[in-house]
Amino acid sequence: MPTKTGATSKWYQQFWPWFLIALPSAVVVASIITIVIAITHGDNLVRDDYYKDGLAINHYFKQDETARQMQLSAAGNLSQDYIEITLRGVSLPPYPHLVLHWQHPTNETLDIKSVLLRDGDNHYRGQLSHNPEGRWYITLTPFDTSDDINWRLKTELNTDLSQQFIINSQHPYSETP
Repeated sequence: MPTKTGATSKWYQQFWPWFLIALPSAVVVASIITIVIAITHGDNLVRDDYYKDGLAINHYFKQDETARQMQLSAAGNLSQDYIEITLRGVSLPPYPHLVLHWQHPTNETLDIKSVLLRDGDNHYRGQLSHNPEGRWYITLTPFDTSDDINWRLKTELNTDLSQQFIINSQHPYSETP
């Protein structure tokens, strides 16, 4: 029996049906991969208790204002094993300990605290439990945060640029020397 000259092949042997099936299939696969990535790598920069933090903002403002009234400033120096800080201010009581909070800007799991012991007149020294490489937000507070003397000094430190820093209550987040 003779075949027609215009006979077509079967649908699964044609290019266009497979092309039209491949495009939506690729989108479905990409969506599933995106969902898996979103679930396994959550954004830890968003805090669960942001409302509570918002209510506590007045407490932080009060700490900053206390540091300004005391005209507090601190000069620090990092080395591989330890950190040294000299604290200056008006009517500065001798604190036995200070706490230096290290906050990483993108990874909350790297946040730590360093306890600094008094090593002379307003000079404090502490061991470093990590190698602080890169950019950090650091906050210096007294170890005992009683309500009568409760202050904080804060700055941003990039250890790739300098191993020395100055924290000034009048100009927080000032540059390193």
